[in-house]
Amino acid sequence: MTRARGRADIERMLSDGKLERVPHSLDVSRRLLADATAHVRLAGTGIDEDPSGALQLSYDAARKACAALLAVQGLRATVRGGHVAVIDAVRAQLPDRGDTAVFGRLHRLRRRRNATEYPDLDSPGITHDDARRAIDTARATVNAVERLLAGGRIDAFR
Repeated sequence: MTRARGRADIERMLSDGKLERVPHSLDVSRRLLADATAHVRLAGTGIDEDPSGALQLSYDAARKACAALLAVQGLRATVRGGHVAVIDAVRAQLPDRGDTAVFGRLHRLRRRRNATEYPDLDSPGITHDDARRAIDTARATVNAVERLLAGGRIDAFR
């Protein structure tokens, strides 16, 4: 990814303990991306029976696709940073336009997923339309990550 864009954000997340440096790995990246692809496929097959589960799998797919980008860079979220750090690290480094604009929708998907995992009386139920939108977002995220990796625009964060 472009070194100038988001560099200060990544450095801050490293110093705050939200991200950590790990050996950069195409193998780990490929494994995460394969998981993400399988999650999207599985979410699509379960939407009628379990829209909430389909939404949760879609979120996990999008998150793992983002983690695949970080793995190539030699970065990983810590327990302290969690899922938010994964999304924030990717968003900080990529423009919010074109095929990377999808990353701007991930916090909304994360919040929707959290409402299904930790519901309260005010939490709306998940509809089939909610699940379909989540699957579309996850699929677009996986596709964007695949294009970024295939384009060779991702390298180790130094």
